[in-house]
Amino acid sequence: MSDTSAAPSQPPRPSVLFVCVHNAGRSQMAAALLEHHGGGRVEVRSAGSAPADSINPAVVEVMGELDIDLHAAVPKVLTTEAVEASDVVVTMGCGDACPVFPGKRYLDWQLEDPAGRGVDAVRRIRDDIDLRVRTLLSELP
Repeated sequence: MSDTSAAPSQPPRPSVLFVCVHNAGRSQMAAALLEHHGGGRVEVRSAGSAPADSINPAVVEVMGELDIDLHAAVPKVLTTEAVEASDVVVTMGCGDACPVFPGKRYLDWQLEDPAGRGVDAVRRIRDDIDLRVRTLLSELP
């Protein structure tokens, strides 16, 4: 008699952590874009080494242009646990504050900081991040 109660196991979803200093711009846009394009295929996190109090309003505006609502998003502090739980860690200018663990894939995206920039500049940064996120998504298992 065979055991039919065990369902076939799903492979674990890849997990990506986006890190920038304030977690108020670049990493928030990247996380939202990966969630949007990934359609639930990827576990997505974002954090900052020195989180701001709120998301950059220009970031909220340009993401809204893509029907991605960041009004309720809040900056989060970078934790060792978040790095340990991630398969891929994408840094965006957090420097030495980002912990490094063996067996993780690390990417460092050199991107302009949207802090203090107008909507047109933030839109260009968003579009750059969008291209990078789509490429990353195509490389994930």
